[in-house]
Amino acid sequence: MGIAHITDLLEPWFDGLPKDVLLSSISANSIGFLAVVLVYLFTRRLVFPTIQNTLMKFSPSRFGLLSEHLNKLTGRLAAMLSCVAFLAFYPRVLVAPEWVLMSLKSVGQIVLIIVSGFLVSSLVNLAHGIYSQLRFAKDVPIQGIVQVTKLMTFIICSILIISLLLDKSPTYILSGFGAIAAVTLLVFKDTILGLVASIQIAANRLVTIGDWIQVDAFGADGEVIDLGLNTVRVRNWDNTVTTIPTYMLITDSFKNWRAMQESAGRRIKRSLLLDMHSIRTLTTTKVAQLQSTFPELTSFGDLPEPLTNVGLYRRYGEAYLRKHKDISQDCVLMVRELAPQHHGLPIEFYCFSANKQWVFYEHLQADIMDHMLAVMPEFELRPYQSVSGQLQINTLQDEP
Repeated sequence: MGIAHITDLLEPWFDGLPKDVLLSSISANSIGFLAVVLVYLFTRRLVFPTIQNTLMKFSPSRFGLLSEHLNKLTGRLAAMLSCVAFLAFYPRVLVAPEWVLMSLKSVGQIVLIIVSGFLVSSLVNLAHGIYSQLRFAKDVPIQGIVQVTKLMTFIICSILIISLLLDKSPTYILSGFGAIAAVTLLVFKDTILGLVASIQIAANRLVTIGDWIQVDAFGADGEVIDLGLNTVRVRNWDNTVTTIPTYMLITDSFKNWRAMQESAGRRIKRSLLLDMHSIRTLTTTKVAQLQSTFPELTSFGDLPEPLTNVGLYRRYGEAYLRKHKDISQDCVLMVRELAPQHHGLPIEFYCFSANKQWVFYEHLQADIMDHMLAVMPEFELRPYQSVSGQLQINTLQDEP
């Protein structure tokens, strides 16, 4: 015949002592709570760390990145096992009035539900960490789906806890949600819109972590550092952070510079304004002199007659760009003349930088413009520049 309660084993040890029943009850309760603590410490400090260290030996690099998620998972799993052990053996161990035992049972069940919810959350985080190590994870982020899964998990846990406290079936609780459906949709409007937006963003690869995006409506211009269910965080180039609702990336327009970064080059589109009074035709002697000064001009065959200095200047600009080592030759390259304006004749330099890094790109286009401005006098051309007030003052000071 089995032992009905642990006090059946403890009472003979205290037989003959004063208050033997009280001592056996205190001992039984102490053993019960101590056993729960020992189960937690044994699994948390010995069993699961041993398993985790074994996994680390197989793949240190892969499991090393998951160590934080594994630590949380093992801690919550040990807590769940302790709750299960308490609920399984408390009737045979604890000595207390019936209402106290029922209260402890309810508390244990609530704690078990909460710990189980956090355990599922840890499993989801671990799965997300494993997914993040895949090569295509950056292109197809699932942060929004992960957050929705966690949200649904804790909603289910909340329903189970409420049904436990009310001593009603979970279906009874769910049936009452129809009356507050409108309020629920209103409260979780951004979450629902964010979920739909996250699915579309992941499916169409609209935005990924690390993309350079520009959203003028929110003043965002920088790198995406977090792509969540409700918000997208962008670190601007001035190191400020802009938060954008996720669904706004679907309902509104934005600019993603990823295509530029994946292309063969970054566009340079700058123009210089020429003083139209300096445009004139060139003599054969002057053309020969310029060809000796700039050997790039000898690569052109038949030149139009009469040849103008601005026409030869444009051809030199194209030859200079085609020989430049930092200009991509696989993209469009030209030097064109735009429509004359009241403040001069625009000459536009259109090409692509092979290096797409921001600092290098800015230096490159500045060097090109500096060079084309410096050689302009050789072609007897003048840049257009409005007369400044400082120049007028200096002119007056030079007069006798």
